[in-house]
Amino acid sequence: MSEKIQVASSKSTKLVAVKGMNDILPPDSARWEWFEAKVRHLMARYAYRNIRTPIVEPTALFVRGLGEVTDIVEKEMYSFEDRLNGEALTLRPECTAGVVRAVVEHNLLYEGGKRLYYMGPMFRHERPQRGRYRQFHQVGAEVLGFGGPDVDAELILLASSLFKELGLRDIRLELNSLGQPAERLAHRAALIVHFEQHLNVLGEEENRRLHTNPMRILDTKNPAMKSVVESAPQLLSFLGEASMAHFTALRTILDANGLPYTINPRLVRGLDYYNLTVFEFITESLGSQGTICGGGRYDYLIEQVGGKPSPAVGWGLGIERLLELVKEQCEPMAALTPDAYAIIPDVASLPEAIRVIEALRSAGIAVQMHASAGEGMGSMKLQFKKADSSGAAYGLIFGVDELALGQVTVKSLRDGVGAQRLEDLTCVAQWAHSLQSTH
Repeated sequence: MSEKIQVASSKSTKLVAVKGMNDILPPDSARWEWFEAKVRHLMARYAYRNIRTPIVEPTALFVRGLGEVTDIVEKEMYSFEDRLNGEALTLRPECTAGVVRAVVEHNLLYEGGKRLYYMGPMFRHERPQRGRYRQFHQVGAEVLGFGGPDVDAELILLASSLFKELGLRDIRLELNSLGQPAERLAHRAALIVHFEQHLNVLGEEENRRLHTNPMRILDTKNPAMKSVVESAPQLLSFLGEASMAHFTALRTILDANGLPYTINPRLVRGLDYYNLTVFEFITESLGSQGTICGGGRYDYLIEQVGGKPSPAVGWGLGIERLLELVKEQCEPMAALTPDAYAIIPDVASLPEAIRVIEALRSAGIAVQMHASAGEGMGSMKLQFKKADSSGAAYGLIFGVDELALGQVTVKSLRDGVGAQRLEDLTCVAQWAHSLQSTH
């Protein structure tokens, strides 16, 4: 009874979205549609195919795939127990692990390697800030089943091409190699020795990671650690011949394509599953958190998720942050407007008017119809005002007299003089073509 009373009393309370989970409304949603179309067209040119995985995955997938000693697993995941069966579930904090799970579950590599991409929402429980939200959206590209540096280079060039397509500038590329597990173990031991000599400057977070994930200390934001990190042993010094050859081949391809980059020996990425190539695209236009795209090779994740060992490489980028950059660097988007606005003076004209409007829409003309507010269609003055504010190039006047003659008046709303003409309703396709060619 108390639960029912509580629900009833809350009905009058205004409900709002969860903090950090935002509505995307017109006209801003048009920019998202524009961006998504750019991504789809570019991915098709590179022969990448779309994959869509569930928003909810088993918690164990992320613990196993991302690593227990990561900020995402330790602090940021939205995890819960399914009340139906007690299963531990998590709203996906990233999509690579889910893509790998799907590839393994459906045996997608049986016929050979795959080039895949995804777009969709991710969830992390962190403090919302500019371009970083609790529900955020990512685009990612993943190549599974190919182990050479050529696909590493292709993915990097794909991301660079996307930035060019969007009209972005002043984005720099940083590269590093994490080598292979044995090489990282040797580097890890050297890091522990190095940081143990500077325990007096290690913060609480760095102390906690010293013996669990010392490589992550290289990514610290603690200013007191700057000189200690800069003097730490570099992983590149521990790379064997094969790892260095992979890195050199990648650089050779990027050089041949004229893509500049900087080698950053401190670049480690935030997740446990990376090996060999890692990279980030960085801008100075979004404050201190300047990474807009990051990725690398993860040859051991497929095996960790339960599949047969197979190489893989990929990247992900945050859509919100990228669109912030688009707004800052690019021309404002033109407002989406209909080609024509249908002015309908009388309710009795609606059936025939809507029939013609539907024919125009089928012919590719975008028509906004004036809708009744429940009592009549409103005055002609009001309808012309609405037509003008819609941005439409033409007004289509479905007057009673015109319809009786099987005609409609087509009035120009943007030529400064309001030129108008009569069109025959039996020739809708013909004058629809004329509307397209003059707008």
